[in-house]
Amino acid sequence: MHRFLPVALLTLLLSVPAAFSQAKTQPFYYSRLNSFGFFGEYSNNSSHILLGVTQNRKLLDFGGFYSRRILLNHIVDGQYMAELRPVMLESDPLFHETTVVTSPPSIAGTYENDLTFAEACHPFSKTFTTVIEGMTYSSTETISCKHRQWTFGEGFSPIGFKANFLPGHRLQPVFTALAGYMFSTRPIPVVDAGSWNFTFEVGAGFELYRSARRSIRAEYLLHHISNDYTANTNPGIDSQMIQITYAFGH
Repeated sequence: MHRFLPVALLTLLLSVPAAFSQAKTQPFYYSRLNSFGFFGEYSNNSSHILLGVTQNRKLLDFGGFYSRRILLNHIVDGQYMAELRPVMLESDPLFHETTVVTSPPSIAGTYENDLTFAEACHPFSKTFTTVIEGMTYSSTETISCKHRQWTFGEGFSPIGFKANFLPGHRLQPVFTALAGYMFSTRPIPVVDAGSWNFTFEVGAGFELYRSARRSIRAEYLLHHISNDYTANTNPGIDSQMIQITYAFGH
């Protein structure tokens, strides 16, 4: 038995460096196979950025996401991603129109109405006078912009991709792209648009891993809403949004 001892010791000595070599070739990545999370996002204004022309709309959304890793190396952690937004709030400025008719006496009075337009609301007042078939019509129209109209909706983006760069680091640059739909309880952003709209967004930001399973993500998003001319008008909404996400998984 003693004659086998040197052989066993030699085998052990040779296997230890090999084990250390294998350990070194398996780097640690801050990456999860399956991820879940919750987020909130907000935009304080809208303007023409990509396709939409509607101005001065606000968006406030709350939702959750799921992602599944499909690619991982020392450069990128690529994931399929989907987002669900059970709460989507869209705000339109109301053009409060007050018309005071002074002539003819038969229709004299004050008439009020709330209107929505794709343009931003600007207050103004103007007096109109015209003569039709010898009768003088006089009125003063005043537009005020003191109120907003919030509309409730929900959305789902089943087509999405997320890429985390440098997965070996706790702080990782992130890029996302998603497409889906939004349904609202009334037409947005104007009354002759649709309640059903398509959505897409692209974003970039940073994800900070607090541990291998938990992280916080902050992103800047370009977000678009439009009905693709399935309604009478399609002004569309382009928004710049900030999204904060808490994520976890394994």
